[in-house]
Amino acid sequence: MAQVRTKRRWMSPLTRRILLINLAAPILLAAAFLYLDQFRLGLIDTRLNALQFEGNLIAGALGESAISPYELAPGLDPDLSRQLMRRLSAQSSARARLFDGEGELIADSRLLLAAGRGVVTRQLPPPNVEQPWDQALIKLYDKLNALFMTTLDLPRYAELPFSHANDYVEVIRALDGEVANEIRDIGDGRLLLSVAVPVQGLRKVVGALMLTIDSAEIDARVREERLTVMKLFALILGFTVLASLYLAAAIVRPVHRLAEAADRIRAAKGRIAHLHIPDFSSRRDEIGDLSVAFGAMTQALAQRLDAIEHFAADVAHEVKNPLTSLRSAMETFARIENPEARARLLAVMQDDVRRMDRLISDISEASRLDAELGRAVSAPVDINALLTSVVGQYQDQAEPEQARLNYRREGNGPFLAPGFESRLGQVVRNLIDNALSFAPAGSSIDVVLRREPGQVVFTISDEGPGIPPENLESIFERFYSERPSSEAFGLHSGLGLSISRQIVQSLGGEITAENRSDRASGARFTVRLPV
Repeated sequence: MAQVRTKRRWMSPLTRRILLINLAAPILLAAAFLYLDQFRLGLIDTRLNALQFEGNLIAGALGESAISPYELAPGLDPDLSRQLMRRLSAQSSARARLFDGEGELIADSRLLLAAGRGVVTRQLPPPNVEQPWDQALIKLYDKLNALFMTTLDLPRYAELPFSHANDYVEVIRALDGEVANEIRDIGDGRLLLSVAVPVQGLRKVVGALMLTIDSAEIDARVREERLTVMKLFALILGFTVLASLYLAAAIVRPVHRLAEAADRIRAAKGRIAHLHIPDFSSRRDEIGDLSVAFGAMTQALAQRLDAIEHFAADVAHEVKNPLTSLRSAMETFARIENPEARARLLAVMQDDVRRMDRLISDISEASRLDAELGRAVSAPVDINALLTSVVGQYQDQAEPEQARLNYRREGNGPFLAPGFESRLGQVVRNLIDNALSFAPAGSSIDVVLRREPGQVVFTISDEGPGIPPENLESIFERFYSERPSSEAFGLHSGLGLSISRQIVQSLGGEITAENRSDRASGARFTVRLPV
């Protein structure tokens, strides 16, 4: 027997699967950190290009206006260069340093602007007004940033008191006539972006201009984007987890309760009709359909078990009667010597044996029928042809003292119904045999076939004594038998009508009994089968 797994777990496998599937989207969103790192590198490239463009403009202006006209060899005039540098750098956020052709520092915008203002001002960061959860988010960001940020092997920048062109590789290359850039590490995760462009006068490199700016603005923009992503990720993650847990609870909990109920039914020792089955029919979804189907299955199973118990009890009772009679006759037969009495007892024993044989045959038939109807596949059956054949057989074998059998078809066909031809023939024969046993000699038994909306209907009517009104349903019960007084005892087991109803109901049909209203007496059996 397969092991039933209904034990509780801290989290069911179905819940884990729902969570894993629903967490895929937030995990992909978290992977955007990798994209934002590439976004940071793209911003650095864009800023270097802007510095190069700005440097070319300033270098061009210096080459046009700051060349000394009194030198034998063209060169930068220090005073003019400083004046131009002060004007051109005032509107720029980058630090500009100008080196002459020998690599000596001529001008530094930081010193020039400070000298012009007298006071060096620097914008301070805004006061820390973040909420506690914002601070926690920033700490988490810093950890994730350190984890995902691309590490670059960069030279360390150091501020020298006296700068020379030899201290900067990009300036050396600019003095050779090239435009060069460099990225240096200034600590705390910040970078220093540097661009050096040559300053030319009269088609000769007379100096080099170096523009530098740190990555604070870029880092702030990337940080803002990443914090936005993290907030969005937190919201989506929370919603996803709650939605997944709700979905899991709406699916897993009812299924688990149904599984526990199934386990209780499996382990039940007695009747199962009293066992509680969770009712989720109000949900109007697949779980509700499962609950309704499970309840109906349990009810059908309980009815089947009850029917088996009752059938076993009825079989024991019905078999016990002829056995008791047979035992009593045998005990009496051994004590008496009168030949006539012994002959009567022998006849009783023979009747009891025939009755037991009939009972066992019908019981075996009823037992096989249930399994056969559950396995067999129905096929269209022509009820008109079936009735014509069966009635014709009875007419050919009719005896003079029997009732006359008549068949009539009303309306046009087709008269097709799903079923099993052999079993439907058994139903017709059982009903005709029942009618023949009650119909008086010379009377008529009418078999009539007709069509009704969605149904094929045939009736078998006799002119016998009819059925007591209180027994119109009980005649279909197993082992119920109410036979004519003229019939020998024990010829019928009382299973014929029960088997007929079982066959018809298995095909989705209906069989009923009533007393005839068109005559003074007689019974009518009606069989309805779906088309």
